[in-house]
Amino acid sequence: MTQVKPGDTVHIHYTGTLSDGTTFDSSQGREPLAFEVGTGQIIPGLDAAIPGMAVGDKKTVTVPCEEAYGPVDPAMRQEISRDTIPAEIPVDVGTRLQMKTQDGQVVPVTIAAADDKSVILDANHPLAGQDLTFDIELVAIKQAA
Repeated sequence: MTQVKPGDTVHIHYTGTLSDGTTFDSSQGREPLAFEVGTGQIIPGLDAAIPGMAVGDKKTVTVPCEEAYGPVDPAMRQEISRDTIPAEIPVDVGTRLQMKTQDGQVVPVTIAAADDKSVILDANHPLAGQDLTFDIELVAIKQAA
C-alpha cells in the first residue's frame, strides 16, 4: 500500500478543535483539503503528521501552538487613539478589521480592548497561543514525480 512521503499531494478530510473541544474548522460538507506535503502550505505540526499515512488511514493529532500559529506575541498588539477609527466602525471586543501599513500592506487585526479614549488592536493570528487537535482522514495521494 502506498504511503505518503514529502512532495506528494494529498487530500484530507479534517476537523480541528481547541483544547476545550470547540470546533474551529472542518472540511465536513466541503471538498477535502489538498496540499503538497512538506512545502509549508499548512501548519508545520499537521504537515509533519501526514507522511507514512495510506489512503483510508485516520488519526488524531495534537499540535502544540509552537507548531501551529505560534505563541501570542505581545509586540503584535498596538494601542491607538479611539478617534483614529471612523465613528461608524464598531469597536466591540473581538471585531475583526483590516488595517493598512505605511507601505500599503493589508494586515488583519482583532479588537482586543476598547474604551472611549483608546483601542487595542491585536495582529496575532486568532489561533495563536492555542494547542490544536485535528481528526484527519487521508482520502487520496498523488505521488510526486
